[in-house]
Amino acid sequence: MSAGFHYPKARRVILTVSIAAITATGAWYGAGLKTHRERKKEVVAIQESTTAERIAMLESARGRLMAKKIGLERKIQELERRQAGMSREEAGRGSERRR
Repeated sequence: MSAGFHYPKARRVILTVSIAAITATGAWYGAGLKTHRERKKEVVAIQESTTAERIAMLESARGRLMAKKIGLERKIQELERRQAGMSREEAGRGSERRR
């Protein structure tokens, strides 16, 4: 058996994997560049904004953070109910699940 018989298949696999790796690396690097550029634009926009605009931006950010906080608190309460052995319906009625 000659070694040349398996060579085209191995070469094809190596080239395919190499091209996929190069493509993935390029996409990852490009996404990083785009993110960096967007952050830089945001910083410039904040620096060039007036005090009233900055306050509005901060209030908007606060609103988003409060919404996240409320959602997380709701999930924590649900988890605590489950740990206490109560289903969602039972928690609303105030009864405990029988095992």
